[in-house]
Amino acid sequence: MIEPKTFYRKLDSLLSKIWLDKSDSDFIFRIVKELELTFGEDLGIGDGRVYEERENDYFLIWSSSSTHKIAQKIPSDSEALNALLQSKTYIFDNPSLTIDKNINEQGEYKIPAAITVRSPEHRWIIVFELRSNWIREEIELCLNAVRTYINYRIDTEAIKSEKQQAAHIQQSLLPSQAPEVKDFKIAGFSQPAEIVGGDLFDFYNFDDEVLGVCIGDASGHGLSAALLVRDVVTGLRMGLEKHMKMAYTFKKLNKVIYRSVYSTNFISLFYAEIEKNGNILFVNAGHPAPLLFSENKISELNSTGLVLGALPEIELHRGYAHMNPNDLLVLFTDGIIERKNSKSSNFGIEGIKDVILKNKNERPQKIIEAVFNTAKSFGNNKKWEDDATVVVIKKEV
Repeated sequence: MIEPKTFYRKLDSLLSKIWLDKSDSDFIFRIVKELELTFGEDLGIGDGRVYEERENDYFLIWSSSSTHKIAQKIPSDSEALNALLQSKTYIFDNPSLTIDKNINEQGEYKIPAAITVRSPEHRWIIVFELRSNWIREEIELCLNAVRTYINYRIDTEAIKSEKQQAAHIQQSLLPSQAPEVKDFKIAGFSQPAEIVGGDLFDFYNFDDEVLGVCIGDASGHGLSAALLVRDVVTGLRMGLEKHMKMAYTFKKLNKVIYRSVYSTNFISLFYAEIEKNGNILFVNAGHPAPLLFSENKISELNSTGLVLGALPEIELHRGYAHMNPNDLLVLFTDGIIERKNSKSSNFGIEGIKDVILKNKNERPQKIIEAVFNTAKSFGNNKKWEDDATVVVIKKEV
């Protein structure tokens, strides 16, 4: 084990080099070599290589060693790749799950450890080999820090304007994909009207019994709206727990928003916890009422309190609903229902209801596409005037 003071001094030096190094086409390769020089002996880490994503698969583009055979390609359907992409840093110490099977054929004890790196246009995987003297806590701390700094450095180079910064903040907060939850099919999509939007949606997969979902719409535009969305998403991710009193959490979040430097802004927000048996507990802070499509009726999950951030104290109470098999819960923002045609008429709630009823038997992703395509056509295919977001949750039989 490396002495802690030495470890942190070396790590700080490495992170400084990541920040100051020239960001050309060889930037990542140089950092991999620098990491090996800095920690190869102390952490038992070496033989780094870089894979680049091309049409979903990852192909080897650089290696620090040519002494043994290594995988030239990591296919997109690889179980190991999916595990890495979800966790972003992964040590493959289980022989049945490895990012490179060739490592197991070398004779000498080595296992792979990998991190993900991305820019707005590209994604890479960096794979290292760990020798027998590695310690999990040291490896994870080192690789997580390096991954974070490389990504931040690449992002900083890519961001050139305030609006791009705000867009980057917003996009980093939206889920890249919906969670897979037993007995439910889920999809969500958000279309900003400009580079920067003030809509949000998020999922909270507590366990196999409860799924959390939220949708919101921040007032204002630009960086302030994006930062408000960031604060709300972060606050909810930190504050929400299974069986916690959601109204209490929202009241605390309201105080934080009201007291912030962006207190002239406010946000409408809907949050629900959906149990495996179909029970829905929710709070609706001034957001357009989500629609629950059942076999014989359409129910609205109406507001249970005021928007967040407008007043120092608000009253919120919980609402209740229930989903049966084949029921649909549809969440949306104003950008959809306030979409206007040439006669200045709104697409409206009835527009959403009509699309959903015509496509109720489709998958949630297809339903969302139908809503957006129909609303866009209703507005004569003109540019979106407001951010538009839709989330669809379908309870399976």
